[in-house]
Amino acid sequence: MELIDTHCHLDMRQFADDRTAVLARAAAAGVAQIVVPAIDLENLTAVPQLAQTHAPVFAAVGIHPNSSAGWTNAWLDTVRAAAALPKVVAIGEIGLDYHWDDAPKAVQHEALAQQLALAAELNLPVILHNREASADLIRLLAASPLAGRENPGVLHSFSGDWATAQAALDMGFYLGITGPVTFKKADELREIVRQAPLERLLIETDAPYLAPQPFRGQRNEPAYVTFVAERMAVERGVETAVIAHHTTANARRLFRLPSPS
Repeated sequence: MELIDTHCHLDMRQFADDRTAVLARAAAAGVAQIVVPAIDLENLTAVPQLAQTHAPVFAAVGIHPNSSAGWTNAWLDTVRAAAALPKVVAIGEIGLDYHWDDAPKAVQHEALAQQLALAAELNLPVILHNREASADLIRLLAASPLAGRENPGVLHSFSGDWATAQAALDMGFYLGITGPVTFKKADELREIVRQAPLERLLIETDAPYLAPQPFRGQRNEPAYVTFVAERMAVERGVETAVIAHHTTANARRLFRLPSPS
């Protein structure tokens, strides 16, 4: 059974001491490939370098909304340059976050709009962060050059309601499902997993965050994406291998990932 973790912050300090062992456990669990998104100026080049070092790893480059307070046009040029590096498969992690007060909303909107336009220019999908900003995110996506394109990107670690999911799906976006689908009170997310087209679902960890049951509260890692796939299989009434097959094909289609030799 082959799996792809489509969102893992493998470059973070939480993996500094055992990154090689983490990758070995992921491989043993059937995780064939991992997409690692950048979040700020500091790791725009570090993440592609990590991808160059480890064959299963691919990179995305972008400025996270919580890192966007100092946004300038020069930052966009820096993201554009990073996007040209080998093994970069997406623009991300970008989006909106109204939970934390790290950047003014207007600045977040400008940073997102410019990075969406860059993704369209470079013909790359986007990896989207959304926290308590669904209405504005959907509005900005609908107004972006990505609207109407095939496979425009993914709403990562989806946590919105069905109306948000439907609006994103209608625009061609995928939904990324993470560890919270295993949490006791995540009934709304599980209902979305049951309703959304299987051809539009991805699995991800968001490691080191959002560890699934039975590891909730501990450091997450790519091997644990198996728990996400297993719970999704229960909700869909299918074997885990069916979820693995579809989500792996979906990830390869969206990010144009090669099949491992």
